[in-house]
Amino acid sequence: MSGGRTLIGRRRFPTTWSGILMIVVIICALLQLAFLSLGDSSDSGGDFNDSSAAILSMVPSGLHKFLTPRPRNLSHVHQNGTTANLIYRQALNISEMKRNIALYNLQQTVYNEDLFGSLQNDSVVIVVQIHDRITYLRHLIVSLAQARDISQALIVFSHDIYDEEINTLVQSIDFCKVMQIFYPYSIQVHPSQFPGEDPNDCPRDIKREQALIRNCNNALFPDLYGHYREAKFTQTKHHWWWKANRVFNQLDVTRNHTGLVVFLEEDHFVAEDFIHVLKLMDRTCKASCRYCNILSLGTYLKTYNYYGKVEITPWISSKHNMGMAFNRTTWMKIVGCADYFCKYDDYNWDWSLQQVSQNCLKQKLHAMVVRGPRVFHIGECGVHHKKKNCESTAVISKVQKVLKSAKRHLYPDYMTLTYVTPLKKQKIRKGNGGWGDRRDHMLCMGMTLR
Repeated sequence: MSGGRTLIGRRRFPTTWSGILMIVVIICALLQLAFLSLGDSSDSGGDFNDSSAAILSMVPSGLHKFLTPRPRNLSHVHQNGTTANLIYRQALNISEMKRNIALYNLQQTVYNEDLFGSLQNDSVVIVVQIHDRITYLRHLIVSLAQARDISQALIVFSHDIYDEEINTLVQSIDFCKVMQIFYPYSIQVHPSQFPGEDPNDCPRDIKREQALIRNCNNALFPDLYGHYREAKFTQTKHHWWWKANRVFNQLDVTRNHTGLVVFLEEDHFVAEDFIHVLKLMDRTCKASCRYCNILSLGTYLKTYNYYGKVEITPWISSKHNMGMAFNRTTWMKIVGCADYFCKYDDYNWDWSLQQVSQNCLKQKLHAMVVRGPRVFHIGECGVHHKKKNCESTAVISKVQKVLKSAKRHLYPDYMTLTYVTPLKKQKIRKGNGGWGDRRDHMLCMGMTLR
């Protein structure tokens, strides 16, 4: 190598101070580019394998279609991928979106039912709550596509945003039965009236005395902390309650279903054996833990155990809310406590469910929780978390590595139970607020079907 450097120095650059200086500048520039590249990769996990290309390489080629975005707002794209002579779609107005939402909810179309048959009572129903994070949703769909026995399941996608690109993605699923339902009281279609932001709503931080003088909406009822309603924070709880009521009590395809219903979100990712493990947990629960009424496929533990171990523990909202499943029997007990859910001053659905468990149910919620998770959280950004880099590739890469290392321990034949007794008695918790507005209470109760 030293001979090569000498040759370059003699033939291409004059032996002058200016030539030497130029070489130094070029070398410094190259080094700077290299360090910037390393810095970028470290921000997303410190490994080149965290790139989108590497993630794509981990996915079977037949599933790449779910990860490849189509051109937005285009009505025609040539088969070769070119975009000549394009006609752009005009965005739907609110009235058109409301009509489409009403039509979807009325028709209750089950896509692919002709291919996979009608829903059986022992089939798993998977309900996915969707907002607008399509990148995460793409990865969830890919993970679901690789799950064993997914062809026997029904996936119900519950939307609070009407988006044609998301609709196209969901309707392109060809590996199981699929249905779409649309939360009809979304902020998107009520932008300037309740449940959205009404111009006469009380500002969040106004004092109650000032609110009464101004006579703004709900002036009499700020939340526990003296704050008034923020629409964007109330929607998730409303949506969760609406979709659960609709799946268990309204949809023709599920209203008599007595099997398990799994609740996922758009930024979740499932292991290939999650249905196998779920059914094994259900059998174990019926045989060894009659009071267990929630199965939890996710965990927030920092260390995992994939040796078929599960814990029996009182259900705690902050620990056992990911990838949870229950049946109609449990739901009927929960919905019977609608007042405790709908009127509890907390904008989180899981904390409200904790309120139901602690203060209404005769038999509190108990969870069977896997120590080796089958549902993972890949979302880096959302309602509560905003980051500069919202790419999911780094987290997905880590999840893939965890599942690869656990490969030989997937599909267990049996479960080993551990009973966990809380070190101290659970206190009745004060809510997080954000749910003092009587209009939210009325809307929530109005969506309740018993």
